[in-house]
Amino acid sequence: MEFCKEPGRIFATDATGKLLAEVTFPEREGVAVINHTFVDGSLRGQGITGQLLRAVADTLRQDGRKAKATCSYAIHWFEMHPEEQDLLG
Repeated sequence: MEFCKEPGRIFATDATGKLLAEVTFPEREGVAVINHTFVDGSLRGQGITGQLLRAVADTLRQDGRKAKATCSYAIHWFEMHPEEQDLLG
């Protein structure tokens, strides 16, 4: 699956434009707040949300930015990936 990037959002749509997956991370006070993840039911169980969070982590690291996870999945993902803990600020 190929993801599209916008400021504060990484997502995927199908050929008709239907949203299939997304993670949002608007910036607040200089920190990207990872506040929402979504994956369409047809894609659940395929690791798509983990791929989205990996893309966010890579983007933030590349930009030299810090994150705060408020979405329950993002919190869990960071707990499962201790090598990314330095991104949390």
